[in-house]
Amino acid sequence: MKRKWVNSIMTASLAAAVAAGCSGGNTAKEPAGGTSPSPAPASPAANYGDTGGLKLPIVDKPTTLTWMLVSDTPNLNDSMVVKEIEKRTGIKLDIQAYSSQTYKDKLKVVVASGKLPDIFHGQTVAELNKMGAQGALAPINPYLNELPNFKKLYVDNKENNWVMKSWSDDKNNMYSWPIYGLQRDVNHGFLYRKDIFDKHGIKEWTNTEEFYNALKKLKEAYPQSYPYASKTKETIFRDWSYGWGLGGTSFPAAYDEKSKNWELAYTQPEFKDMLDFMKKLYNEGLMDPEFVTDTDASWTAKMTSSNKSFVTFDWIGRLDSFANQVKAQNPEYNLRYGNPVGPTGKIRSLPKIDNWGIVVSNNKNKEIALKLLDYLTSPSGSSLITMGIEGETFKMENGKPVYPELKDLPLIDIKSLEKKYGMWIEGMYLRPDKRSVYYNFTEKEKEAQDKIMKDNKFEPADPVLKFSDDETKTLAEMKVSLEKAANEFATKYIMKKEFGDAQWKEWLQSADKLGAAKFIDAYNAAQKRYDDAK
Repeated sequence: MKRKWVNSIMTASLAAAVAAGCSGGNTAKEPAGGTSPSPAPASPAANYGDTGGLKLPIVDKPTTLTWMLVSDTPNLNDSMVVKEIEKRTGIKLDIQAYSSQTYKDKLKVVVASGKLPDIFHGQTVAELNKMGAQGALAPINPYLNELPNFKKLYVDNKENNWVMKSWSDDKNNMYSWPIYGLQRDVNHGFLYRKDIFDKHGIKEWTNTEEFYNALKKLKEAYPQSYPYASKTKETIFRDWSYGWGLGGTSFPAAYDEKSKNWELAYTQPEFKDMLDFMKKLYNEGLMDPEFVTDTDASWTAKMTSSNKSFVTFDWIGRLDSFANQVKAQNPEYNLRYGNPVGPTGKIRSLPKIDNWGIVVSNNKNKEIALKLLDYLTSPSGSSLITMGIEGETFKMENGKPVYPELKDLPLIDIKSLEKKYGMWIEGMYLRPDKRSVYYNFTEKEKEAQDKIMKDNKFEPADPVLKFSDDETKTLAEMKVSLEKAANEFATKYIMKKEFGDAQWKEWLQSADKLGAAKFIDAYNAAQKRYDDAK
């Protein structure tokens, strides 16, 4: 393998985040390839459901693949999933697992060594394309005829085949294996204390003016309160921006569906309108003065008290976790998912396809590794990784999996399935089965899904673009300074009474000096190439 790519990759930053909730670690050996003692013969594919046309077993001679991923579950190589994969495919896995706290640092060391595992994840598309162009990674596209599940999902499917141009390099080689259908439709939004609203005869808002009036009535009932509290610090500007038509996965770059152009959210009139509304709430004592500084613990205390704060923006898991936290002291506590706020009446659209940078090293095992990923993308592999083995680990009751061996657990979630069976390992699930426990909603969470999906209250998803090396450099250099300056300005605009139209005009000039036009020009240039390629 060529070593010239090592130094350049070491200077690049790793992927920003590993999925929340998948932390922990165990000591693992350095990744190494090779073969293993003869595994048990793989059984015919007919026993394993829909493989999407991929023939099992994948190999006809003993083969070991190393796989570096994130998990805190010990002895994964002895887990049900790893053993079953060997039984079905003939491939023995050597899992190299690290905690989410140590994974990024360990990956830096592994990449620097040049001794890459057969499969790993955790870098950005730009980083991986650079590694691939220098010979370190195996491109997927030359093997499409051997990968029926990938081909069906990401080449033949017109809604999804944008990944082939948006994630590929300048030579149209694609290295990152996607994750399909992981996201739940509604995962975040405005939450409100329905028990307090009902107590004072306050109806849930259906528009921004009603939201404001509801907060006013709460303030009247509880003069010492700050009805709206926040713990996401400056992220509040991104979270609220969807309701003003400026949100998106590329924030602060915002795509205008009407003009088909990109804009900088921070300089749009709609952003000023949003800040003016926040300023109004702040000046009237309806928004917590600590909205950009509050800690998680302090915010939790306010939202679970009887008279501090009653409305917030957060994850839908809080609906039940807060109620369970205070049920002994306040059994009437009832946190519910509220309607969107802002003139669009929309929330974010979560992606159908996620990119966690799952790649295969360019070595003698590359085709086998790609076929394994293809199997795990099939309905059969998906079910194994995210549900288990029907009749052995679970049985279906009323359309949902039930796990007899875990019947004594108060809650069966993906972490308990990981610990018991080696399921739901980060970097290994590529197409989660929607029957999995991950998609079991509580009554409150189901209400949240229905409320938004009933009237399709989602902002359109923005195009996913492919940037040139120069554009990538420009965006990386400018985004940090633009975000920092915009967050500082927005905070002052809300908190300082003297800030108004004059200061907004000054901010527009400042943003221009920071390179706002050049930043957005990179998006529009990439958008033109994207459109021309259709």
